[in-house]
Amino acid sequence: MDDKTGIGDADMAQALSARAGDLRAFAGLVRRHQDRMFGFLLCMLGTRDEAMDLTQDSFLKAWKALPDWRPEARFTTWLFQIARNAALDLLRHRQRIEFVSLDADPSLDIVEDYTPSPEKQFSDRQRISLLQRAIDTLPVDQREILLLRELEDMSYAELALILGINEGTVKSRLARARAAALTNFRHYAGESPDD
Repeated sequence: MDDKTGIGDADMAQALSARAGDLRAFAGLVRRHQDRMFGFLLCMLGTRDEAMDLTQDSFLKAWKALPDWRPEARFTTWLFQIARNAALDLLRHRQRIEFVSLDADPSLDIVEDYTPSPEKQFSDRQRISLLQRAIDTLPVDQREILLLRELEDMSYAELALILGINEGTVKSRLARARAAALTNFRHYAGESPDD
């Protein structure tokens, strides 16, 4: 979490400076959060070009809206809310929902300290592909909550703020999303529900 690394405090100081018009402070915030935001948007949208454009647009919107940002709101939560809303608008505009395959982008490969056997590599790649396929078929509200919680490690309180729902709804939606992803994974893996 950001608070454990002190990033939350640095964000607060830089966001307050940026809000006062300090462009260098805002550039620091962009550098700190652009990769996470791009990764989130790439998973939501499925295309690198759209994710890049929307990352830039989201930061531009954040800069323009910074005077309205309330310091009691965590900066990253506010920023991801802007990105999420932009992604949902684009998905609604497209009238279809895609999800990027982990195999499509070599920069998303997991780097490990050891070299697994070819059989293990094949098995792992196959499981990742099945998991990605299982997530691809989830409704967007379940997919986004899984991404924000599991990949972005956001708290229930942050998810509630970003998604505009209460924490109880966050917990139940997350539980349903995890169960649906597991059911889909088992289906694609050819496992029976009792396995």
